[in-house]
Amino acid sequence: MKGVVLAGGLGTRLYPLTKVTNKHLLPVYNKPMIYYPIQTLVDAGIKDILIVTGGNSAGDFLRLLGNGKEFGLKHLNYTYQEGEGGIAAALSLAEHFVGNNRFVVILGDNIIEKGIKKEVEVFKKQKEGARILLKEVENPERFGVAEIMDGRIVRIIEKPEHPPSNLAVTGIYMYDSYAFDIIKTLKPSGRGELEITDVNNRYLKEGKLTFGILDGWWTDAGTFESLLRANNLVCEREKRK
Repeated sequence: MKGVVLAGGLGTRLYPLTKVTNKHLLPVYNKPMIYYPIQTLVDAGIKDILIVTGGNSAGDFLRLLGNGKEFGLKHLNYTYQEGEGGIAAALSLAEHFVGNNRFVVILGDNIIEKGIKKEVEVFKKQKEGARILLKEVENPERFGVAEIMDGRIVRIIEKPEHPPSNLAVTGIYMYDSYAFDIIKTLKPSGRGELEITDVNNRYLKEGKLTFGILDGWWTDAGTFESLLRANNLVCEREKRK
């Protein structure tokens, strides 16, 4: 099982904090933001990890992370995304790294309270396809939202005005290598991006998408409000430790 951390983009919603650095290098309590998704993968037993980054600060990731010694790793892989094009476009850059293996993708600004090891083990036993992790949120219109009927996902809607549920699709995805074949068929959305929701919906259409409910709290850190929330949540977690 391989791991991919998506840490590209321009972070315009956090400007001017991101004027001279990448969003994922900003501090969340006592560590750079990028530390948290890497640690999530490592704690799940995933040691072969690729960082997808971009922008003018890409070299800072190498200076900060090196080969991942702080995480007990012997090596970290890096690749560069030119410009922006959506999560699926960034993920396509991992094809050479993943090969025919299964892999876990985590967005670089996603921070969770607990771990995903149990969910990863469930996915390993899955014959084929994909698995996504959902979490109840107060503002589902900010995210991709899953509609559940009879214990199954029936559709996923990206940033709906009228969400069919409060179950947000977190930025943690598990795929087989078929994901790259799907991405090659995608067309840009109205936002001009290749949407990861379209990847998940293709798996859903083919009956190959399962889901789990993430244990503990979850937040992204892509807005001023969610960045503040991430700092406060991590602070409280560290105090409890």
